[in-house]
Amino acid sequence: MPLFDLDFDAREEDAVLAVLRRRWLTMGDETRLFEEEFAAMLGQGAQCLAMSSCTAALHAAMHQLGLRPDDEVVVPALTFVADANVVAMCGGTPVLADCASPRDWNMNADTIARVLTPRTRAVVVVHYAGQPCHMEPIVALCRERGLVLVEDVAHAVGATLDGRQCGTFGDMACFSFFSNKNLSCGEGGMFVSRDSRRIEQARLFRSHGMTTLTLDRHKGRADSYDVLSPGLNCRITEMGAALGRVQLAKLAANNHRRRHLTDCYARALDSVPGLSRPWDSSDDTRQSSCHILPVLLPQGPDRAAVMAGMRGEGIQTSIHYPAPQSFTAYADQFRETPVAAGICARELTLPLFPSMTESMIHDVVGALRTHLLQQDAT
Repeated sequence: MPLFDLDFDAREEDAVLAVLRRRWLTMGDETRLFEEEFAAMLGQGAQCLAMSSCTAALHAAMHQLGLRPDDEVVVPALTFVADANVVAMCGGTPVLADCASPRDWNMNADTIARVLTPRTRAVVVVHYAGQPCHMEPIVALCRERGLVLVEDVAHAVGATLDGRQCGTFGDMACFSFFSNKNLSCGEGGMFVSRDSRRIEQARLFRSHGMTTLTLDRHKGRADSYDVLSPGLNCRITEMGAALGRVQLAKLAANNHRRRHLTDCYARALDSVPGLSRPWDSSDDTRQSSCHILPVLLPQGPDRAAVMAGMRGEGIQTSIHYPAPQSFTAYADQFRETPVAAGICARELTLPLFPSMTESMIHDVVGALRTHLLQQDAT
């Protein structure tokens, strides 16, 4: 049983074949339509630019800040390393904010405020596992301190807070369409802002700082181009955009299915002694995208042994995420974040994907219970 599985069918195949038959493969009509349809889904006046990855979108966001070595950007202590990497690559210093509590694995306004200094320039929030952060206090804090707020929405496409889409609260937002995401293009991302100036800066960053696209010259709409600022190649392909459009049409139904399966997991996991889950209390204001199914193992069992035992039964698990302090590149750089450290040491991610059945969930939970009990016996 894989950790994730794609909801791909003949619609994705047809969409890609149509692109191949049109014989234009990069930054064309499919990309434009994907951006427009994604913006319509988000609402709130969002403008969208499809990019090669979420990391590229985050890089574009950090590039706009003009960071210097003494400038700090707050990032979550529980997140993928891309958030810290883009800050460091743009010349700034990433600073970790701890999780709110052992039950709420997101950062919040209080944990952010604890690490702010006169050198802080921006805050990157992550809606971990698809569960929206409490954004109103974070937005207010950033406005009060004059900080740029960036949403990393890699886990939370389609998630909402008080009916408003994640990715529309910050100054900029970055989505992921990696293979394991709720909306998958294989590789791909989206840069989002309601500020046209930020969109134009990201547009230049995405394609070498050039004023016209290759497609414009191919179609005779332009003969040449200027370069207004240094940029990179962060373009999505037309095949990726075509996949994204089909996946976007499936997103609401698939997220609904994920929420149902997560509820089924919650009931089944009640039978596992000592196990806990984040956000296991009802909150009608936040609708998660249920990107992954994280659990917190009891203290004591060897997580690697549990994972190996489940792998022996054909069940894939994972870890989201190793502690940033454990990486060689960031050794001795970060301050202690005790709540996140405790979570990182015991977190286990179980399989979750729309085509799962309740029977499969019971198989996963049964195997987990068995291997935890075996650990207790030893």
